[in-house]
Amino acid sequence: MATGDDVRENVKKYYGGRLESSGDLQTSAASCSLSCCPVPRSVTVALSLVHPEVNKRFYGCGLPFPAKLEGCRVLDLGSGSGRDCYAFSKLVGPSGHVTGIDMTEALISASRQHIEYHQKKFGYEEPNVIFVQGYMEKLGEAGIQNDSMDVVLSNCVICLCPDKRAVLQQAYNILKDGGELYFSDMYASKVVPDHMKQDAVLWGEGMGGSLFWRDLISLAHSVGFSTPHLVSASHIVVFNSELKAKAGDIGYASGTYRLFKLPKSPVMTEATVTYKGTVADFPEQLDFDSSHCFKKDVAVEVNGEMAAILQSSRFFPDFKIQASEKPESSSDSTPQHCHLNPFLLAEKLGSSVKQCSKTSK
Repeated sequence: MATGDDVRENVKKYYGGRLESSGDLQTSAASCSLSCCPVPRSVTVALSLVHPEVNKRFYGCGLPFPAKLEGCRVLDLGSGSGRDCYAFSKLVGPSGHVTGIDMTEALISASRQHIEYHQKKFGYEEPNVIFVQGYMEKLGEAGIQNDSMDVVLSNCVICLCPDKRAVLQQAYNILKDGGELYFSDMYASKVVPDHMKQDAVLWGEGMGGSLFWRDLISLAHSVGFSTPHLVSASHIVVFNSELKAKAGDIGYASGTYRLFKLPKSPVMTEATVTYKGTVADFPEQLDFDSSHCFKKDVAVEVNGEMAAILQSSRFFPDFKIQASEKPESSSDSTPQHCHLNPFLLAEKLGSSVKQCSKTSK
């Protein structure tokens, strides 16, 4: 049985030496960046300004770019070549700060080479991004303080980590109250058997370590996060016939979720909320996730947890929130969470242009 250290060493070798570019991957994960709604112009501009050499070694599986990052302190878990970090650097602006952490020395070294290039490209007096070598299961050892970050982001690396609970717990610890974990990752349609986890190539491709999507929900709750919100999803195609045969009937999807660190004992009351249209890039409608699309000046009812998220997060100034006088209705003791299934959303997105569904409770 491979230990956590063995797995990490194999991943380091896979991404630090074996892969020269995203084209060397054996799945479509790196191209799975289909979003529910059009990508904001600020994000496309930021990505277009990233150095070509940085883009070449990008291995992500989504577009983890939430709205309203300006001025935020951001941590990118598994920063790799630094592509997302440099785009975040543009989006947070000179008053914000971005930290990228990765365990692979070769990738950290490569990403650091372009700090000055992007500082000048963005017109900043000082760099606002740093890269540190370390493990996302041990953020404290890498010098990242608890309660220090506004947003934690990640792009297709948690599936490469052997201890996913530790990753989520560490992310929770270093976030401020109201902070957000917003990340893209690979998910399996069922629990991945142990024998697949021992295959170094399957693990390096994200297939051996992918979490069964339902397990994310219980894992998030166990470390203190809110219920995950599914933002976007797409199917992942396995190109290599040998790897496809090893996977058998297990399907894979890329899913982007957002989780929030609510204050201790938050007030969980149903509320009527009205979006003010004040978030940059979203003057008429804020697409919060695949189930919640808030139109400007249109009052909608949300459940207690969503109300608590809007009340405590960086989105608070952008909403009018009126608590309901009626008590929160009791929830199903065994919720199915079908709206959080990335495979169902991928089917929906793949068959037609996504129409934002009505805001649901």
